Amino acid sequence: MDIFREAEGVDFGGLPGPVDTLLQQGVVAYRSDRLRADRLFRQALDLAPEALPAYFCLYKIHTYMGNLETAKAAALEGLREAARQAGWPGDPKLWPKGQSHADGPARFALFTLKALSFIELKRGDRSAADALLRILADVDPAGSVGWPVIAALAEGAH
Repeated sequence: MDIFREAEGVDFGGLPGPVDTLLQQGVVAYRSDRLRADRLFRQALDLAPEALPAYFCLYKIHTYMGNLETAKAAALEGLREAARQAGWPGDPKLWPKGQSHADGPARFALFTLKALSFIELKRGDRSAADALLRILADVDPAGSVGWPVIAALAEGAH
């Protein structure tokens, strides 16, 4: 499901009302005014830097738009925040192994690491993408966040 095509709003989970409102407005704005969507997502982060869905929205729209440096920066910020919330080190190489059944912030961290591997692949940095995929293979060996799909794309890029 693509959240940016959802008609009746997106369930972002238990966010404070004003933050959820900004994200909902950003999702709608993305269809016609991408700069406004970016501003709304950033406003949500200003209000609640712990709101992981705001990072997701920000890196997702910039990946869609091909603004890969901005997408990477947003994903890295979200990754740091998710790791902090999960009680994990900031460096993904030090994350606990075998987290295929993680949920909450830990799952978001894994998902965002997958997104970063995709962003790096799109940026043309195959070695960075491969390094992230190796980490994911250790941390999420069952591929619960879908990283094997990115690995297959990377393999096809040879």
